[in-house]
Amino acid sequence: MTLADKRTEYSLAGLSEKDLAKDPFRQFEKWFQEAEAAKIHEPNAAVLSSSTKDGRPSSRMVLLKGIDGRGFVFYTNYTSRKGMEMESNPRVSFLFPWVALERQVIVEGPVTKTTREESEAYFHVRPRASQLAAWASSQSSIISGRGALEESMKATEKKFSGAEAPLPPHWGGFRISPETVEFWQGRRSRLHDRLRYRREANGSWTIERLSP
Repeated sequence: MTLADKRTEYSLAGLSEKDLAKDPFRQFEKWFQEAEAAKIHEPNAAVLSSSTKDGRPSSRMVLLKGIDGRGFVFYTNYTSRKGMEMESNPRVSFLFPWVALERQVIVEGPVTKTTREESEAYFHVRPRASQLAAWASSQSSIISGRGALEESMKATEKKFSGAEAPLPPHWGGFRISPETVEFWQGRRSRLHDRLRYRREANGSWTIERLSP
């Protein structure tokens, strides 16, 4: 199948060096607030790309749940495909596709697990159904059908009936500590603005413009 070349001229905004905050975390917060103001559906949704130790890649959507000067945090099942890949090859890419604003942000760097205390704190503010689902689903494993999943959920509901569901031992957070963060703004004639923060050995950030 060949798709027609119906190009969109990106024209909403530009991005110059003078527009940027001194570090990528503040710049990300600025753009994230603008994505929220634009009522983008789930602006915290990002494409997480991981790979096996021998370089076989995989990607999926996850939800950003925290950001600070240490990095970008999301939560998952540690025994899932992505969890196992990050265990063996802890380098990932994180892409926020804010298409409606003609923007994207790409975060690259190593991941580490959050502390058990951080995972506990987040787990217990999740909706109860989501807490139970973390126990009921052996994420990424092969199952016989939808019915098996629903039966597992019923058994989990019964197990924790009238009691608080504890944090599963196989569930918790990952923090991406960025080495680079690229802010991409679409421009006319495909001459896009690409400004990348690169972390130096001393922890400071260098800003570089990339050719589109």
